[in-house]
Amino acid sequence: MNIRIDPSWKAQLSAEFSAPYFTALTHFVRNAYQAGPCYPPGSQIFAAFDLCPFDRVKVVIIGQDPYHEPGQAEGLCFSVADGVPHPPSLQNIFKEIEADLGRPAPKSGSLRRWAEQGVLLLNATLTVEAHRAGSHQGKGWEQFTDACISRLSAEREHLVFILWGSYAQRKGAIIDRSRHLVLTSAHPSPLSAYRGFFGNHHFSRANDYLMQHGQQPVLW
Repeated sequence: MNIRIDPSWKAQLSAEFSAPYFTALTHFVRNAYQAGPCYPPGSQIFAAFDLCPFDRVKVVIIGQDPYHEPGQAEGLCFSVADGVPHPPSLQNIFKEIEADLGRPAPKSGSLRRWAEQGVLLLNATLTVEAHRAGSHQGKGWEQFTDACISRLSAEREHLVFILWGSYAQRKGAIIDRSRHLVLTSAHPSPLSAYRGFFGNHHFSRANDYLMQHGQQPVLW
């Protein structure tokens, strides 16, 4: 199968691309995109990987689903395209960064600048039907993104995995805590941000760990 994705990831995940489940997933996604609007745009489904090659990953943030309204999703978890109003969870992420590091919220909600510094912004499910949250769950994406996390855990050292909310924490159960830093807290959504997301200092803690292991900190 001719999957267009960064070569470093293609090499790491070649067994997934040739697996029967991924063939079925590909057929499902193609049919879904032909049947009606789905997000992100097809060219951005693997944007998280293309912007952050395997050997350059320093931090992994795990999300759940792409945004499902027009113009929002750009293939990076929690990120929205330039000019799109910041969703509530992203607003709270920027509030925590300001409280933690003193950096005011940027005008753009695009997190491409993080990805280009080595932050893998990985949704568990990489596609979604318009207006239907969770509509592409259970089709194979979760198995694929589990494989991504497993490869990073096994092949890399001293990464920071940031797991907000119970869904991300369950997905991160496969991470080797003896090789990597795993940061957990409540999700930044308005329903849970005041129950442990605010004040988690994940951004400064991630940078401290990176610097301890000879890596450049992320300019959040």
